[in-house]
Amino acid sequence: MKIVLIRSDEGYSVSVPGLPGCHSQGSTEAEAIDNIKVAVQEYLDVKSDLEEKDLAEGAEVREIELAV
Repeated sequence: MKIVLIRSDEGYSVSVPGLPGCHSQGSTEAEAIDNIKVAVQEYLDVKSDLEEKDLAEGAEVREIELAV
């Protein structure tokens, strides 16, 4: 996953271009990267919950592993 990492006087801000609105920050580069990992997981969990609510009646949600 590609991230955008920006250094500032306060530390680092980080975002994921492929996930609009998914941002985090940290005092160090390592902390910012750890924090964005958590933010991505939470983002995807919420997105999944919202998508499940929009499914047609009788539709089924499955998780599969995909090697890229």
